[in-house]
This record gives sequence, C-alpha cells and structure tokens, in this order.
Amino acid sequence: MSPSTDMDGRTLRTRARRFFVSLLTSLVFLFLDFLDASLCVLYRFLDAFIEGKPSPCYCDKNRAGERSSASGGDEESEVSESLYGRRNVFREMGMLRLVERWDLSGSAGRVVTNHRSRWSDCGCDSCVSWACSGALKLHVVVQEPLPGDFSVQVQKAPENVIFVHGFLSSSSLWTESVFPNLSESARANYRLFAVDLLGFGRSPKPRDCAYTLKDHLGMIERSVIIPYRLNSFHLVAHSMGCIIALALAAEYTESVASITLIAPPYFPSSESNASLTALEKIAEKRLWPPLLFGSAVMSWYEHLGRCVCFLVCRNHRTWERILKLVTRRSDLHFSLIDLTRHTHHSALHTMHNVICGGMKFMDNYLEGLRKSRARIVIFHGDRDEVVPMECSDNIKMKIPHAEVDIIPNANHTRVILGREKALTRKLEHVWARFAGLGQESDRGLVLARW
Repeated sequence: MSPSTDMDGRTLRTRARRFFVSLLTSLVFLFLDFLDASLCVLYRFLDAFIEGKPSPCYCDKNRAGERSSASGGDEESEVSESLYGRRNVFREMGMLRLVERWDLSGSAGRVVTNHRSRWSDCGCDSCVSWACSGALKLHVVVQEPLPGDFSVQVQKAPENVIFVHGFLSSSSLWTESVFPNLSESARANYRLFAVDLLGFGRSPKPRDCAYTLKDHLGMIERSVIIPYRLNSFHLVAHSMGCIIALALAAEYTESVASITLIAPPYFPSSESNASLTALEKIAEKRLWPPLLFGSAVMSWYEHLGRCVCFLVCRNHRTWERILKLVTRRSDLHFSLIDLTRHTHHSALHTMHNVICGGMKFMDNYLEGLRKSRARIVIFHGDRDEVVPMECSDNIKMKIPHAEVDIIPNANHTRVILGREKALTRKLEHVWARFAGLGQESDRGLVLARW
C-alpha cells in the first residue's frame, strides 16, 4: 500500500468520525429541544396550580420588545438578547402556541404567595435568611488589617482590596484560598473585602430581579464602596467576576489602583450580536467533555436547567449528607457547597445578562481603561477549557500595556485552587507595585456620586 493511499484512508476515517459526532450531537440537542419545550408546558401548569399563576419564561419571543421599555432606555439594565435569541426547533414550529392562549390562572389549585422563593427552589433557613433582614445588601467578608509595629514604621492608611468571585461560586473562593496565605506584611497593610454576588452564596436572591450588570454594580456600591467610604481600592476577580470588575473599574477609573483578572472572558464582536456570540463561544453545543455539555444544557435550555436546580439545589441538604457519608468527612469542600447556593432564576439571568449581555459593553469598558492607563494584570491557565486563552490575548490587543501571565498546567479552577500560595504572592506583588495609585486625595469622590 502506497503512502498516499494510507493517507487517503486516514482522511476518510477522520471525516467519517467527524460526521458521526456532528450527527449524534445534532440528534441529542434536537431531543433536548423537544424536552425543553415539553417542560415549558409542564411548568406552566405546575406554577399555575401551586402558586396561582404561571411563572413567565423566555419561550415567548413576543416579550422581547418589553426589555427596552422596562429598562427605561438604560442598556446596562436590559435583559440580554441571548435569553430570547436561543433557537428551539419545536418552539419555532408553534408547539407552545396553543398553551399560550389558555388562561392557566383559572386552573390554579391554591395560591401560595411567597416572594422569597419559588416552590422549585430551596426554602431552608440558610437559603432564605437574607429575606429576614430589612436591608437588601450583599454578604461581605471583611478582613481588617492587623495592628503593625508602629515603633519602627510610620502609620499609614491601609490599602483596600475588593474580591469578586465567578459563576456558581462565592466569597469562599477567596477566604479559603488567598486570605489564609497572606504574608504578615500584607495582613498589616491591606483591608480585604470578599463579596457574595447578588443571587449567590449568602447574598439576597430576589425573584423580581433580572440580575443585570447594573444590578450587580449597584449592590457592590451599596454594600461595600459607600458604607466603607472606599476612595481607593484594588480589584481582584475570577471568570465572570472579571466582567463585573471591569464595569466597576470603568465607573471608578480614578479610584482603582490596580485590576487583577483571572481567566477573564472576552470575545470581540459587533455590538448587535455580542451576546449571542458569547453564548455560542462559552456554551457551545458539544457532547464532550462533560463539563462543556453540562454548560450547554444549563445555558440553552431554561426549563431543563430548572429541573437540574430542582433536583440538586432544592435538595442540597440531602446531597450534602450523602456526600459526607460517602467521603467520610464532616466538612465538604467549599466549592461543592457553593455549587448549590443559588436559585435557577438568579443563575439563569446572571449567566445571560452578565456573561453574555455584558459582552456588548466590554469594548467601551476596555477603551476607557486604556485611555486612563489603568493598571491591569491578567492570569490565565494554559489548559482552561471554559474560558480559552484567546480571551486574555484579546484584552491584551485592546489594552497593550496590560500584563498577561500564562500559568502552565492550570485549568479554569486550578489557576487558583491548588496553587493558593503562589497566587497570593503574585497578588501581593501586584498590590505593592501599584500601592497608593488610586485617588486618595479626593475624599468626596464616592459620596459625590450619590
């Protein structure tokens, strides 16, 4: 057999394998389209029976025109077009047209008025404790600087650092990794703020919130910047939190001393289709690896995602007991706990309105930070399958003076977990290099905005 014949055979096998994978992927997601459309009908009846009226969903594209009027013309308050623009073959065939005409409120069994959580969400004390407090503020972990030896050094005001976690995470990402590994010098000179973002961890998870970028920024301002009178601060963010951190930095350009981004998502595209482009990049419809398949299911299918949250998040205490029995450990890793500390409503809207919807504002944020010469440092793992390294390269092209540090053999989570001490040393080095560069002189800056 000649080499050319052998090469032709390998090419044919490769093409056949790709065709088979493509066909299988199309069939699987076609079935998921049908299943999600069917679950839409089921949830309409269940919501109407249990709560008195069906919960609105994004299967009705006629509601897409409401998003601009509801936001009052403020684009950062708009619902992302990726929520309405997700294609579903069976929905487009009119499968839901008959159901939309029915008056489901007339079939209601009993009316349950519960503004804290839906019947499919967990209602345990830890999940709804935020509703018991009068003020709607984020859960914030504050580590004040330790007293230093002022006999040998001049006392100075501590530097402030705000930590923003990523999707399906909480402030524990930082309090369990960075906080315990700080040097004595850093403990004495920095005041640290780790927040649970709106809809995650122990922060509020209101049902009547769209979890837009502006909602997240407003809560950070009301929970951290204003009450603690922060006129200068460093920002550290991971994954989705990088979008929020960049938006915050663009709002407070003169107050930000440095911005450290870890695995930041950024996909340049025209503003008109930026949200859908981000959805297709981050949650591409793939069967392998399992992590990306799960991401696609939760992002593209609203009602399938609600089923997953019903099984996992609503019953998180049961799953935690099972895991403790299986692992024979009294304490589970914080990342496992964080996976269930959200509602379907908060996760769905944050995914689309921040990660996808936020992409159309990224160019403006980056351009403003480039002009202000903001100090930006980026860390990215070379084995990140969730947010590809090209995202950091894209930011570098937008902001040439940004520093990019590629971490070898690190994926999306291992860029932090497993190398906590090394990351903490690098963060301290960044803070020390840019110490005092935020605007300290204008003490009325924050209050003047309000």
